[in-house]
Amino acid sequence: MTMRRKRSLYVCTIEKAHSLVNCLIEMNSLHSLGLVVVDELHMLGDGGSRGATLEMTLSKLKYLSGGTQIIGMSATLHNIADLCCFLSAELYTNSFRPVKLKEYVKVGDHLFEVNQGALSSEEKLSHIKMLSFPYKAEQKKMDPDQLMGLVTEVIPEHSCLVFCPTKKNCENVATNLCRLLPKEMRQVQLQARRALYTTLMHEGNGQVCPVLRYTIQYGVAYHHSGLTMDERKLIEEAYSAGTLCLLACTSTLAAGVNLPAKRVILRSPYIGNRLLTRSQYKQMVGRAGRAGLDTSGESILVTQAADREKIADIIGGSFENCTSSLLYEDGKGLQAFLLSTIGLKVTNSRQQVSQLLQHTLMAVQSKLLEIDLHVKLNTALHSLLEAGLLTEDNDHLEVTKLGRATFKGSVAIGISAKLYTQLAHAQQALHLGTYLHLLYLATPYDALTAVHVDWMTYYNQLSCLSAEELQAAELIGVTESYVIRKASVASTAAAVDDLTVKRLYVTLMLYGLWKQQTVWDVAARFKTSRGFLQNLLTSAASFASSILFFCQELDEFWAYQDLLGNFVKKLSYCVNMDLIALMEIPGVKQGRARQLFTAGYKSFQQIAHAAPDDLVKKVKFMPYKVARYIVASAKLLVTEKADALREEADNLVAMPTASASTGVEDTALELSDWSQNSKAPSLTADSQSQGSAVTS
Repeated sequence: MTMRRKRSLYVCTIEKAHSLVNCLIEMNSLHSLGLVVVDELHMLGDGGSRGATLEMTLSKLKYLSGGTQIIGMSATLHNIADLCCFLSAELYTNSFRPVKLKEYVKVGDHLFEVNQGALSSEEKLSHIKMLSFPYKAEQKKMDPDQLMGLVTEVIPEHSCLVFCPTKKNCENVATNLCRLLPKEMRQVQLQARRALYTTLMHEGNGQVCPVLRYTIQYGVAYHHSGLTMDERKLIEEAYSAGTLCLLACTSTLAAGVNLPAKRVILRSPYIGNRLLTRSQYKQMVGRAGRAGLDTSGESILVTQAADREKIADIIGGSFENCTSSLLYEDGKGLQAFLLSTIGLKVTNSRQQVSQLLQHTLMAVQSKLLEIDLHVKLNTALHSLLEAGLLTEDNDHLEVTKLGRATFKGSVAIGISAKLYTQLAHAQQALHLGTYLHLLYLATPYDALTAVHVDWMTYYNQLSCLSAEELQAAELIGVTESYVIRKASVASTAAAVDDLTVKRLYVTLMLYGLWKQQTVWDVAARFKTSRGFLQNLLTSAASFASSILFFCQELDEFWAYQDLLGNFVKKLSYCVNMDLIALMEIPGVKQGRARQLFTAGYKSFQQIAHAAPDDLVKKVKFMPYKVARYIVASAKLLVTEKADALREEADNLVAMPTASASTGVEDTALELSDWSQNSKAPSLTADSQSQGSAVTS
């Protein structure tokens, strides 16, 4: 039998990469990992869970896999020596930029050029000119910073990005610019912009954001997390194609999306109410200049005279130090690191754990951080022992069932005990007449911080629930009478947990999506953004999956193991089960899946065998480019599933490797030799070792 050796490439988030490394460790296959490339390596120092997770991943690779090459990349690192020591790495630096960048600062009406080679802060800014655009009196009131003049120097012939301090400011800037732009701008790329508007309307089930409806005709749009992923993707593609020439965006676009521009304007030296860091500034201005299209790129930082001294470090200071994030939130990262390595049997004693810690960035920077590693280690282990996640017997460390469930389910240590308690309590009276109770359990805790409860909205949503659904809410711990009192600003004598009340409020948002209401309708009712709802749904599906893995390690939660299987899959898509097969195709969302189903395509296999032209004819408003992408994605999906089934079949007929201990050579059964008429299958004479592959 010809055995397949699969070589897989994974492009994934930091969290998924950590899960893959843990899986490879558990399968004893970490040696199969040849190369790890980490883009934006400075994320190590983000000071939160992402930085800690990245450090855990790299530390495990260093400690266990000497043959894995690690390449880290960043344009905004300062303390490079620490990172070279941490990764035992050689340093390669290059200041080459394919397109020359000219940096400017606008203070009031004065434009200064940034001189990066200056030795003193006084010489850093060289006065270029006094800005004086031909504004009318009304225009000056509407645009005191002269943004319209700055952008019309480059658009529509070239592209422009305007970074704004808040999401609301993005929308305001886009709207105000369009009010000032000449009407002739609406004739540029007219057909392409109409097509973009039509596609946005289709993706929004007949609705388009009023701001975008107005600005797109001028080639302008906003871009921030309040948009859905589909809307952002369409706007990004339209900008790259030249259909849109200006985006008003938040700082997240600088770090996450490669959308260069001829000119980049920073509307303010602040993000929210925090002053920009040097790294954030360089990420934004680094978008200026498009290789192959422009000979140079320009950035303009708009500021006021009062902030001139504050921006000195932004435009010419040193980058911030990249320091270990393992100790975030009183050592939560270190605790998670120890729990997973002990659970994976990488370490099982204090001495081994101490040796492992020497492979962390935290150890390299112990003097800089002014910490005692031994003290931090003992404190973290004590916390894990106190929480019932670890046991220790004669210096032998082992995870408890709860500890194993915590790291296998990727549940944050801080909520592990709370989650266990709530699952145990709910199991005593779980309402299964409706999905509301299960959705409440799957509502992620971290989603609550971004939500403000509107009590009248809360009351209105509870009023729409059926008797069964209200009963489920009461079992959760929230009564209709309590919400009525809160909505009428009356005093409440009943002791109700605030977290429970707020969590059910968020659950009601999810419940609307679960009932296949559009994000537009749910967003309007709860006065929130469509992007937040979409992220909430994704987070809830991920958290529900974590709960499933959590419960699979705990026998007392056997009921949840059966309940959560199909629930997790349905929550991931929030559609009828008939549409789930179509939504497995990358790029196919709920609306598109429903269109394909109505057109007669019931499975991704049918899509894979369809011609793009047929999809364009049968599905209304589907561009040929989209049809071609969907068919290609479906074909790839069919190939992947077929390969997985072949590999599963190979594993099924392969002789167990344990036979080697009895002196029998490992052999594999040929699929063609399996016959119902033969009493015994024949064996191949030779066997080959089979490579392992992990599927994300």
